[in-house]
Amino acid sequence: MYPDLPWLDASPGDAVSSTRDVLDRVDAFVDEAIGDEPFLLVGESYGGYLARALVQRRRDQVLGLALICPMVVAEASGRALPPRTVRRPDPELIAALDPAEASEFTDVAVIESADTLASFRADVAPGLAAGAAATIARIRSAYALDEPIERDEPFAAPTLIVAGRQDWIVGYLDQWDLVEHYPAASFAVLDVAGHNLQFERPRLFGALVRDWLDRVADEPRA
Repeated sequence: MYPDLPWLDASPGDAVSSTRDVLDRVDAFVDEAIGDEPFLLVGESYGGYLARALVQRRRDQVLGLALICPMVVAEASGRALPPRTVRRPDPELIAALDPAEASEFTDVAVIESADTLASFRADVAPGLAAGAAATIARIRSAYALDEPIERDEPFAAPTLIVAGRQDWIVGYLDQWDLVEHYPAASFAVLDVAGHNLQFERPRLFGALVRDWLDRVADEPRA
C-alpha cells in the first residue's frame, strides 16, 4: 500500500497545517486500510520521519521497519550534510534536458545517467508535479514534531536504515543517532548514492531489502 500524503493535489489537505496533522492522517489511514492487523512499514525521506513516529503509536503491529534516506533532523539548517558531490556526471545528458527537468533531476542526482533519469521520471517527478504548494508551505511552517520521536523503549523488530554517502538533502551522519533505538537494525551507508539511492544503487539496495525481509520472516513470533 502506498498512500498519497495530504500535500498532493488529489489528496484533501485543507485541514493539514503541520507534520503532526500529516502523521494523524497516516495513522487514520492505517485504521481504515489495515485495522489491527500486523504490517511492515517502509518510509523514505520525510516518510522515514513519519514512519519512526508511527512505530511509536503502533509498535505492537509493526513487524519490521525500513528507513530509506530518512529525515532525522527536520530543519535543514540543523542537519549534518556532506558537500554536494556528483559521483557519475553526464554533462551531455543534462544539457539535452529541458532546463526545468534538468534542475529537478540534478537537485538530488549523484549518478547522472539515462537509467537514473528514467527512474526519476517514473518515480519522483510525478510526485513533485502533483504537490500542492500552499499545503506544503503550511506543513513546512511546523515541520518538526513537538517531542522526540524515539522517546520510549527501543523498537526491537527487524529494522533497516540505509543512507547515501553523498546525500546532501538529509545526510548520513544524523541517521547513525537512530541505531541504539533500534537494536535489531542493520545500518548501511552506500557510496555513489544520494537521496535517490534506491535507483542509483539498485542491486545493493535490493540485497539489503531482501535481507531485511528474510530477517522479518525468521523472527520468532509469540
